[in-house]
Amino acid sequence: MSGIFDRLQKKMEVETQQDGISPLDMAALPPLLRKVMRYMLREYEMLYSEICQWAKELPEEERPSQADLDQALETLSKQFWLIKRGEGERVRYQANLRRKAGSKLGPGAWNVLDTRIAAIKKEPPQE
Repeated sequence: MSGIFDRLQKKMEVETQQDGISPLDMAALPPLLRKVMRYMLREYEMLYSEICQWAKELPEEERPSQADLDQALETLSKQFWLIKRGEGERVRYQANLRRKAGSKLGPGAWNVLDTRIAAIKKEPPQE
């Protein structure tokens, strides 16, 4: 029997995973996964065939095998780094970026700041 705190913790973990990634999170990825994610961040959304073509065009020493690329895409999808849509030949992958946090300033804060700056500009300089 799980307590309310266990259930809340599990819910928070799932929500955190579904929020997406930030670019700073990429530093902890293995090299192939990091390379795929860097490419996906530049392109944002791609078909599976386009990703395979990109991998084939890499220099030979950096080129992953097809099995390694498939495993990397599957791993990134399971870890919510990529969003996988479709089936078969029409599978699309999209980078799952974290939403930017909203401002916590009150709606009148900018008006107050503008008013104070204008007042300072009108005052004569003190010597």
